[in-house]
Amino acid sequence: MTTQCQTTDNGRMPLERALFALGGTMLVIAVLLTAFVSQWFLLLVLFVAANQWLYAVVGDCGASLMLKKLAGLKSVLYPTRNAA
Repeated sequence: MTTQCQTTDNGRMPLERALFALGGTMLVIAVLLTAFVSQWFLLLVLFVAANQWLYAVVGDCGASLMLKKLAGLKSVLYPTRNAA
């Protein structure tokens, strides 16, 4: 069974996929920094988790606002908010 990668009408990755990719990357970086530099980098994990919960509950977080403005990504879950 094959599935197609969902894209928006402009051919770009949807905002939600970019947020998952960004969150996962930040978590890997935080784990590596915690293991090799300092345990204080676990705070980065808390920051990422807080942003993910904020997006799930409210529909926007700091990362989603930046990705909308700077990269022009659009949400497939909240299409009415794409104009903002």
